[in-house]
Amino acid sequence: MLPSQINKKIGQAMHDYSMLEDGDHVLVAVSGGVDSLVLAWLLHDWQRKAPITYHLQAVHIDMDIWDENMDVENPVDSVLAQMRKTGLPLRVEKSLPLENDTRDCFSCSKLRRKQLFDLASRLKCNKIAFGHHKDDLLETLFINMFYSGNISTMLPAQQLFDGRITLIRPLAYIEKTDVKNIGEQVGLRPVFNLCPLAGDTKREQVQKMLQNIYEQIPGAKASLFASMKNVREGYML
Repeated sequence: MLPSQINKKIGQAMHDYSMLEDGDHVLVAVSGGVDSLVLAWLLHDWQRKAPITYHLQAVHIDMDIWDENMDVENPVDSVLAQMRKTGLPLRVEKSLPLENDTRDCFSCSKLRRKQLFDLASRLKCNKIAFGHHKDDLLETLFINMFYSGNISTMLPAQQLFDGRITLIRPLAYIEKTDVKNIGEQVGLRPVFNLCPLAGDTKREQVQKMLQNIYEQIPGAKASLFASMKNVREGYML
């Protein structure tokens, strides 16, 4: 059972952005990280008690990094094992080949997202759910400012392709620590990330910077998050 405060924040995000409606077919993107596993569990758990009817299709994109010579379990097997704990069946799809075999965060993310859009269309899903949380939204804000020269972040809900597909992020109002606590409570463990770039990305650099800020300035996280809803356009260049 979710703590009432966490349950309220998730419900508030879903209400504020009208994330789920009766008859929705939702593709749940499951990477194997604790965020996506908790999201799958949450949406499946709420399915039983929601006043509306919606359908779920969990999907994992196998990035095809593992081989039998590695001294670790195939991450796909690990993801399947974790998903069995949620009670939600998982569909596994092989990743599309990368152009010129260029493997970097941007290329992988772009290819994976394109594949999810194609799958959603093929499976007749009108929504795609991602496990991004409050910290992800804040980190994206700073990544875009530092590396792209714009002020923007991921939206809790975003319509694409003339409204045919809507991206939803039900965890947008809760923090990473909250997600981890839910995972521990329901027995979900993140799957080891085999990506050779893991641990040395722009996002992880920004995470460290923000953590230093939070430690030095009490209340900074709440203020930064609130600022994304309080943009004074008359005072921007």
